[in-house]
Amino acid sequence: MLRSRVRHAGTALSASIVPFLKDGSFDPETIHAMSEAFDRARKLLHDRGQPGMVLEIIASRIIAIAAAGERNPDQMCKQALAAFGIDRID
Repeated sequence: MLRSRVRHAGTALSASIVPFLKDGSFDPETIHAMSEAFDRARKLLHDRGQPGMVLEIIASRIIAIAAAGERNPDQMCKQALAAFGIDRID
């Protein structure tokens, strides 16, 4: 899994969603929230070597959800996984 870093206030933040960001401009806090949502979604799918296409779909959903104004990582994760018919997060 590609991992990138985003500089925020002099510190590096892990941002696993960064490689999927192609269009749009997000502030560091939003990128951090999107990355948290992406990481949670991967873990909820048990992160068992999901095909790249699945990760790309999850990332694109989270990016679209953030672009619509959502900033809560839990909500972004929940909405992204709903695209796969997963509506329960334990």
